[in-house]
Amino acid sequence: MKRTTAVDRVLLVDDDAAVRDALGQTLELADLTPTLAGTYIEAKDHISRDFAGIVITDIRMPGKDGFALLDYAQSVDPELPVILLTGEGDIPMAVKGISGGAFDFIEKPCSAKELLAVVEKALRARVLVLENRRLKRQVEQGDAAARLLRGTSDLSKRLREDVRVVARSAADVLVTGEPGVGTAKMAEVLHLLSAGSLAPFLKLSSADMTPEALVKAFKDAQGGSVFLDEVAALPLNVQFAMLDVLETHDRPRLIAGSYADLASLAKSGAFSADLFYRLEAAVIRIPPLRARPEDIPVLFRHYVDIACEQTNLPLPDITPDIIATLMAQDWPGNARSLMNAAMRFVMGLSNGGTPEGELGLSEQMAQVERSLLISALQRHKGNATEAARGLKLPRKTFYDKLARHMIKAELYR
Repeated sequence: MKRTTAVDRVLLVDDDAAVRDALGQTLELADLTPTLAGTYIEAKDHISRDFAGIVITDIRMPGKDGFALLDYAQSVDPELPVILLTGEGDIPMAVKGISGGAFDFIEKPCSAKELLAVVEKALRARVLVLENRRLKRQVEQGDAAARLLRGTSDLSKRLREDVRVVARSAADVLVTGEPGVGTAKMAEVLHLLSAGSLAPFLKLSSADMTPEALVKAFKDAQGGSVFLDEVAALPLNVQFAMLDVLETHDRPRLIAGSYADLASLAKSGAFSADLFYRLEAAVIRIPPLRARPEDIPVLFRHYVDIACEQTNLPLPDITPDIIATLMAQDWPGNARSLMNAAMRFVMGLSNGGTPEGELGLSEQMAQVERSLLISALQRHKGNATEAARGLKLPRKTFYDKLARHMIKAELYR
């Protein structure tokens, strides 16, 4: 028979050389790839979680027997099909093996038809297991939105969904937001989620662009994406050249990043209105940190991990007070400022965020109150009623304070 899948390997284990060779020949004639072994020791090194095949083992063997090999295979991969070969009188043992995780058993001597029927069934099961794992890895590795756009807020969840939708289209994209929100990182996510993710991704400075460099970049990134950082700085002659380039077919996707108000610039004539309307068709707006304060703890811990790795310094303790201090700030520099704060914190140059002396009394009092609320929620595992009781506050007052400080009790469960 002609194999239609790469899952065609059969690890055949039997201490009887004559039986081993005969069965191996049957498997070869069926266009399978047998690996022959005479002992447990010889067989175990061929077993791995990604083994593209199945195992057939005799039950009775000198030293460690077929049940020992079954146990070992189960420890490596519980979903690896193991078929037991049984001699006369071994069927009760084989049935016991089924309850221990064996896929099936074959009684010796067996016909080629009987052997291959069980083998094909086991191989089909193995194909499904390996394919499901491959798809799961693909989802986990391929979903750049989940891996690179961190945050638990509703705004962050909506942002990830918007990015996935836009990335699936072939549209050119404008990525915008306040300084420091990370337009370049968002452009990378869009590229990784797109159909051309394996093609080139070029990141270029708009201010340094010329018409010739623009044409070359679009040629070099064929099938992929071109990211123009701060597109508002693109010289006017390059903007006009860009309009011509965007009319060509089979070109890379343009991802333009800007912190500027392109609509106002287009209205004043400082930016090409035609190019602006072309980019406005698909816009990703990255919300500032002050609009999603519940993301700050997640991002800060991530940046601290990165800073520790870069400086080879130990991971410092991030206390509720530090988190409260961070969440009390507006972060006009957004993710970039938070990243810098994480580096200072790791190096011992601050206690997280803005030094306390730079805050006014009301801000400091707000930090204290926020810290107490968060600590109470942490102690009571997000149970707001118990946390309010612990602080001797009426439940309504406690909930009002949570709302004022934009704290979600469910984040601490």
